[in-house]
Amino acid sequence: MSADNDRLGGGGYAPREEEPAFEKRFSPEALAELEEIAGHYPERKAACLPALWIAQREYGGHLTPAAIKEVAELLDMPCVEVEGIATFYTMYNLRPRGKHHIEVCTCLTCAVCGAYDVVHAIEHELGIRVGETTADGGFTLSEVECLNYCAGAVVAQIGDRYFTHLTPQQVPDLLAMLRDTPNYTPEKLADSIVKLHLPGSSQKRGGSWRVEEVPPSQPSEAE
Repeated sequence: MSADNDRLGGGGYAPREEEPAFEKRFSPEALAELEEIAGHYPERKAACLPALWIAQREYGGHLTPAAIKEVAELLDMPCVEVEGIATFYTMYNLRPRGKHHIEVCTCLTCAVCGAYDVVHAIEHELGIRVGETTADGGFTLSEVECLNYCAGAVVAQIGDRYFTHLTPQQVPDLLAMLRDTPNYTPEKLADSIVKLHLPGSSQKRGGSWRVEEVPPSQPSEAE
């Protein structure tokens, strides 16, 4: 053993480990999207925000350390700088979310219209609290700041869709609908935002924002 870098005691040094390789997940389509978006800016680093959205989509709905590193390499940026941007904005997920991330607005208008009643109804139905994810990975519940659609209070953002005029009575129907659909996911949200940066593509894959109403609950036969 080398005396200068393999000794662990007596003032010696542990052997230096090579940094492990990481799996790059940007698909050819994702790389092409990034190149098109980056071409709109005078510097590649200016495309960091949309690049992080691409990464959030490609990495399954949240930003892993590998995702941040891949963005840094693609934009020729220091990894710490990309990490600083990713951690500054709450719109990026730094830990896994459920298949459906339910973000309920609890700001003034929605709060007055019963947002916390909706939140508590969701907590009751799912058996979780705000900030938690169900054991099966199906749902994550969060409170968020104003979603800028006060006329539709109570509003919840789920993936790339807004659901409006929510009431506690509608919560069971909403959750049942979500369990049966592959839509309204964190990946769909990321993809819709990426598409907004690509002229002419907003209608191709989840890029059209629209407001959806949840049908009112139907009374059961027992009622």
